[in-house]
Amino acid sequence: MCYEGYLLYPYRRSSPKNRVRWQFGVLAPRAWAEVHGSGQPGVSGAAESWYQQTQCLCDAAPDAVLRVRVRYLQAQYKSVQRRTGTDGAWEPAEALDVDGELHLSFEEAVPRESDIEVPVADLLAGQRSYPVGAPGGSDTAPLATRSGPAARTERRRLPVRARTTLRAERPGGPAGPLRLTVRTENTDGTVPASASREEALRSALLATHTLLGGDGLEFHSLIDPPVRARPYAADCRNEFTFPVLAGDERVRSMMFSAPILLDDHPRIAPESPGDLHDASEIDEILSLRTFLLTDEEKREARATDPRAAAILDQVENMPEEVLAGLHGAIRSLEPAAVPATAPPGPVPWWQESGDEGVSPATDSVLVDGVPVRSGHRVRLRPRRRGADAHDMFLADRTAHVAGVFHDVDGSVHLAVTLDDDPAAELHDWYGRYHYFRPDEVRPLSEGHREARPPAGSPPGGEAG
Repeated sequence: MCYEGYLLYPYRRSSPKNRVRWQFGVLAPRAWAEVHGSGQPGVSGAAESWYQQTQCLCDAAPDAVLRVRVRYLQAQYKSVQRRTGTDGAWEPAEALDVDGELHLSFEEAVPRESDIEVPVADLLAGQRSYPVGAPGGSDTAPLATRSGPAARTERRRLPVRARTTLRAERPGGPAGPLRLTVRTENTDGTVPASASREEALRSALLATHTLLGGDGLEFHSLIDPPVRARPYAADCRNEFTFPVLAGDERVRSMMFSAPILLDDHPRIAPESPGDLHDASEIDEILSLRTFLLTDEEKREARATDPRAAAILDQVENMPEEVLAGLHGAIRSLEPAAVPATAPPGPVPWWQESGDEGVSPATDSVLVDGVPVRSGHRVRLRPRRRGADAHDMFLADRTAHVAGVFHDVDGSVHLAVTLDDDPAAELHDWYGRYHYFRPDEVRPLSEGHREARPPAGSPPGGEAG
């Protein structure tokens, strides 16, 4: 989840979705980000920024200590190479088949993290900045061969230059909550604005996210802040990141700030076994789709990235009871306990028999004082504003009402098929309808049903 977008199903290099990488939490070199973002100096665009800022609120003891962990991925290019000629030179290749095993050149990434610890009193006296970058480097590893020319992989990383600045202040005075600011910036000055996106990302922080904790600190939710903190929560400025409470739900000792939207206290579902896919509600469907990959597709996925190979191994070796557990679980849709003396109320819509008494085939709704139900004919008059754009093409057409449907929010819709649609009966059979609100139709018959006109006949009926 934290490294969302690293490698997407079907986990193959040839997949179009894996040819444009790194969509979340990208902190690119500033000169490049300013030009390829909004184009205004000092203001980054929505796609890639050069900085990320978290602001959150907490209560702090006089001797409180803040701990910050900045985590990100550093791009690493994996090149597969073979030895050629007699001079010992290495030649890069897009793909190599070494004794029946496929190896591919691909853009990988290495997890990085930097830890910062500082007394809150020091931050109240003035902001502090810390380096959080990572050095460049290269590694080579031989590929074992029984025959043919020697082969190897080479992995290269460019340095990532970045800093994190911490600041603390009390916007409401000594009695108010403490506001913490964590701002991480890419400080690289070597990548020109004219560089390609691929070049810029090699010097970027990828999937950047931040953890805040410490001793003597109690954080406040920005989603549902306590009453006394609400005015200050509204003034917190979080840019390219969204902080939420994390860790044990019984305490408020940690904040998790990430470039994706989460609720307070996010956690991996207990049904998700280990580091599987996104570790979320789509684990089951991705596991089933992974089973359906062909042997050749699995071979390419394994050659693309070691993490893809690990996912394939985990899915193929998954016990049947674990796969069954991924099918989903209902935690709770109602209070855990209802007092025995509580008077019976209406059955909620999500429970069995909760929608008893609702019948699209027999229910009716008043339209211009006329009860309209299944079998009636209407003239379509979609709203000029707020209507589906496609509905505007159906204005003044006549239609047959198939049913009256009630939404869970209490609104009513008429399901209709067009009178002059040659496929109207087929749509009825499949249950594929157009839906209009009662104020978007006019009845053509008052109080009685009409047979559907023959398919292809011109629209008609009483004046609307």
